[in-house]
Amino acid sequence: MVGSAFSLGAMALVGLFVTHLIEKAVTRNAAASTALYVDSIIAPLLPDMASSEILDETSSRVLDETLAQGPLGERLKAFRLWARDGRILYSSDPSQIGQQFAPSEDLQKAFGGELVAEFDELDDIESTAERESGLPLLEIYSPLLQPWSGEVVAVTEFYEVAEGLKVDLSVARWQSWSAVATVTLAFFLTLSAIVFRGSRTISLQSRELESRIAELTQLLSQNDALKSRIQRAAAATTALNESYLRNLGADLHDGPAQLVAFAALRVDSGLLSEPATSTERREKEVSVIKASLDQAMTEIRTICTGLVLPHVESVSLEEMLGELLNSYRARTGKTVELRNRATITVLPVAAKICIYRFIQESLNNGYKHAAGLGQWVNIAQFDDGIEVQVGDAGPGLSQLNSGGSGIGLAGMRDRVESLGGTFSVAPAPAGTIVTMTLPLHNMETPI
Repeated sequence: MVGSAFSLGAMALVGLFVTHLIEKAVTRNAAASTALYVDSIIAPLLPDMASSEILDETSSRVLDETLAQGPLGERLKAFRLWARDGRILYSSDPSQIGQQFAPSEDLQKAFGGELVAEFDELDDIESTAERESGLPLLEIYSPLLQPWSGEVVAVTEFYEVAEGLKVDLSVARWQSWSAVATVTLAFFLTLSAIVFRGSRTISLQSRELESRIAELTQLLSQNDALKSRIQRAAAATTALNESYLRNLGADLHDGPAQLVAFAALRVDSGLLSEPATSTERREKEVSVIKASLDQAMTEIRTICTGLVLPHVESVSLEEMLGELLNSYRARTGKTVELRNRATITVLPVAAKICIYRFIQESLNNGYKHAAGLGQWVNIAQFDDGIEVQVGDAGPGLSQLNSGGSGIGLAGMRDRVESLGGTFSVAPAPAGTIVTMTLPLHNMETPI
């Protein structure tokens, strides 16, 4: 809308300016032609105006005859001959001869050597009859020059009936306005096309930018949520490590430490060092001490069995899984069904450790709560992650706390979530299924 208003305003200004220039040029050219024609006829009839400022009766009669008939009589509505002081030396209206008027601006310009022409703008005092005629008149002030000096000695004022000039000016106006309107319309249409195209481009880019911003906002929200989960998991892992260390200390204190203390007490009892102790009695005491130390060693090995990981950096997922299931079968006598295994050749070390501990702890929970009935393991790969499921055919969640308040489940949940994965415990048609998913695209791969 602003562009339309600006274009219309510009068209009006340019049209008026161009039309004015054309009208002025056409009027001046027509006036120059007429003045040249009139001067060629009138100038030879006039006396030497440089030496005489009046017309004799003979010159006036010749001018009357010339202007009353022939081509000049048909073309000229009025004719006057002016002196420099504003006197009318001759006029086609005899009543004006000898009258003196204040020199008009057009008359002064003519005495300055300039040809002055105006079309239908008769505002001089002496032009009353011409204004009342109603004809389209071309008013011309033409200076008369002395041939040998070029000095302006008089000015002729005449009014040409300009029917043809009126038509020419109308055609010129129509053509000029048409040209200006056509150029303005073409400019406006071109500008509008550029603006509309730019507007569509900006709209498309704005929608794309809004979409990108929405995606980025969603990703930032997800990152914030993952960051919060990782922080919670890290804090929970720290607390669980402390609890696990306390439990480990309690197991060592209540088990192997008591047996070692018992053996130490038997050694310090003096039975072995007294000469009076019989050989049979001494051997019996040594057997008791050895049995106590053997039991302590067995319990220490049992406690350490779940703490030591195989060399996960150098083995594949399949080899690690086989070693884990063989170790579990050797320790419990239970066979675990491997339903599916992922064929991932390169796996980050952190993911291997997490998977190993998840399967180990899930199998131990299944052995503890479901007596190892119908245990199975399923490993599947998806897009850029891995999913691990461990299930059994036990009594289900009634004897297993799915909220993860126990050290084992809570430790698995925090370990998985600290790597950006998800952890869940759900009932199965027969038993319980523990599931973890782990993304691999943001983890470092082994060198």
